[in-house]
Amino acid sequence: MKRGIARIVLSLLGTVTLMGCQQPPDKEAVIESKPFSHLSELDIVEMVPTRAPDARVRYDEHPLTFGNLRLPDGATGKDSPLVILIHGGQWESSFTLDYMEPLAEALTEAGVATWNIEFRRLNNPGGGYPGMFHDVSNGIDFARQLAQNYPIDAERIVLLGHSSGGHLAAWAAGRQNLPQDSELLDSDPLPVRGIVDLAGVLDLEYAYSAGRTDILEVVGVGNGEELGRLATEVSPIELFPRGIPQTLVIGSDDSPWRLESQERYKTRGETEGDVLDLIVLDGANHFDVVDPCTEAWTPIATAVFEYLDESLDSAESSNPVCAR
Repeated sequence: MKRGIARIVLSLLGTVTLMGCQQPPDKEAVIESKPFSHLSELDIVEMVPTRAPDARVRYDEHPLTFGNLRLPDGATGKDSPLVILIHGGQWESSFTLDYMEPLAEALTEAGVATWNIEFRRLNNPGGGYPGMFHDVSNGIDFARQLAQNYPIDAERIVLLGHSSGGHLAAWAAGRQNLPQDSELLDSDPLPVRGIVDLAGVLDLEYAYSAGRTDILEVVGVGNGEELGRLATEVSPIELFPRGIPQTLVIGSDDSPWRLESQERYKTRGETEGDVLDLIVLDGANHFDVVDPCTEAWTPIATAVFEYLDESLDSAESSNPVCAR
């Protein structure tokens, strides 16, 4: 599998800063897109797909443990690689998987299956630590069961998360490095081909030091000292090396602490021997990166298809969802 992120050519105003590319570019993606519009958390509530998922499937016994499954056209003839999407929203119950549905639909239209999962969050019974972490683990590992009932290739999987969902995606991909006495340890975590992180919270201690006191509630501790003791179990930056390539995508207009956190995470990962690319989208804010009808689509789709060893040429990379 190729490790370097592909060259990106944008057709409208706006620039992309690509950091950490490990190999020469080997393919090109061209997209007709709109500029970033500085979406708010209220704007993303209005983002809806144009087509319903193919199935809603429960992966556990709780009412909030389910996922929306989409299969590409013609999937009955072969097993499709899978992208597992994990939504953000400050780990809170007020945000749901709905706002990731347009991105899931766009990826499926481009040719891969998608599994957009819901899970218990803060203010849900059993949410937070450890229930939320167990739910995300179970939702990801359930891809093995999906592959038994649907035309899915369980050996070609990419995790894609946004914001707090980016934290959970990167955390889940590092479960093999959890301490042996951790309550969150899984005996057989699902291997994945790559991680696409959209403005994720990747260093919980640094986020807490920057004023994100909600981190304490997320992991069920009372102060920063307790957070430090639990960091090796819950903070993605503490779970290197993964041996999995990662693409980090963030907007230049996101919070300064979040931009700094991405840099810290990338540096730490490379020190541990992992391959990471950091892409900063000029003019994008925290929510613009999940809008598949903007220039954010190009680095997301390119990374996903690269990690899945799938072809994404200029004809396929133009987002069909936004053309309707």
